[in-house]
Amino acid sequence: MKRHHSVRRSRRSVFIAGAAVTATLALVLSGCTGGGAPSGGANDPDAKVTLDFWNGFTGPDGPALQKVVDDFNASQDRVTVKTNIMPWDTLYQKVLTAAAGNSGPDIVAMSASRLPQYIDEGLYQPLDDYYENADFESEALATAAVDASMYDGQNYGVPVNIATMLMYYNKDLFTAAGLDPEKPPTTWDEFADMVPKLTVDENGDGKPEQYAIALADHETVPMYQPFLWNAGGGIVSADGKTSELGSEGSLEALNFWVDLVREQKASPVGLAGADADKLFTTGKAAIEIVGPWMTSGFNDAGLNFGLAPAFAGPTDQITLADVVSMSIPASADETTKQAAYEFFAYWNSTDGQKTWAEGSGFPPTRSDVSSDITGNPYPAMFGAPDVIDNSQVLLAGIAAGGTITTTIFEPALQKALNGEGTVDELFTEASKQVQAELDK
Repeated sequence: MKRHHSVRRSRRSVFIAGAAVTATLALVLSGCTGGGAPSGGANDPDAKVTLDFWNGFTGPDGPALQKVVDDFNASQDRVTVKTNIMPWDTLYQKVLTAAAGNSGPDIVAMSASRLPQYIDEGLYQPLDDYYENADFESEALATAAVDASMYDGQNYGVPVNIATMLMYYNKDLFTAAGLDPEKPPTTWDEFADMVPKLTVDENGDGKPEQYAIALADHETVPMYQPFLWNAGGGIVSADGKTSELGSEGSLEALNFWVDLVREQKASPVGLAGADADKLFTTGKAAIEIVGPWMTSGFNDAGLNFGLAPAFAGPTDQITLADVVSMSIPASADETTKQAAYEFFAYWNSTDGQKTWAEGSGFPPTRSDVSSDITGNPYPAMFGAPDVIDNSQVLLAGIAAGGTITTTIFEPALQKALNGEGTVDELFTEASKQVQAELDK
């Protein structure tokens, strides 16, 4: 299968773009290391250390993360991890202003696909020695989860999770539309045939009361970009040197989906990630392609939903994978770094991963505990070999990834969706802009 090497999100998050912003962030992180150990060159294994852990797990997966942290804190009496959980955009703004209060984080979690732009500015330190310590059992971790934080031959992160995206579909809405609730669409064409039944405009005012799918075009895990892979396109080439945004496959995919949304009203235009989640949660969208963190929320909403791999395109059926990694600021001293390593090792231990997977629905970062997760059906679904093997991270290892997404791809997409130019015109020009970023 052809791979196109084009990450919130992870997760729901906002990229920080531009050299000015990252340069400011570099100054911030170089001036503070939060609540860690006092500065010093050597590791003090007996020092009491409090680690301030900033992350954006504000969703239904937040309590599971906190439970693992609490268990770690109770497991020993030397290192205390304090979570600071906030929306991703707030996290980035707080990091920018942390220098004023000398209260920056000791550990930062972010999508591994976002790391390169910060690494390139010298904000984080390499963590290769973590993986060299046999006691941390890193060989048990999923290769994709470990490799996601590689940059220029070094590893700058330790995985919090690996998340693939699956298609959630509302079985009750399928039934109401006269569709088989056990047969979700498996191809783009099958989905297109369902759109007239699943998008409902009862009064004919052009504003449907129900949509076939909720597709966010900003502040979201990438929803449109994986479509490019499945038509033989992508954003950048596998070696990260050449823009593919203006390629035949990319334009084919974008024309197909922009037409479905703009002309067929398959989805609203202008959704952020949280808007798409709300649309599906409230039964106003029949389908959403998103990660395992939403299983708890959709269950709590009482939705009768099914899960399936996202529909295949003309050439492939590749889904998005996102890895959130924990990183340590470049300014952290050795005592703080080694204390963080103790927490990282606990997080990715068998006990830590059982607790995380059972509570969050994410597949574990290590395959040797998968069979022990019996209280939650979702880790097995999102971690199924045919899903993991046909997934990839967006713009992994591309320092300009954030800039490409937020200042090039998303604005071009929004213009196309709003009829402010044709797909071919807008994305041919956008491709030139991507190439200029890659050439810097």
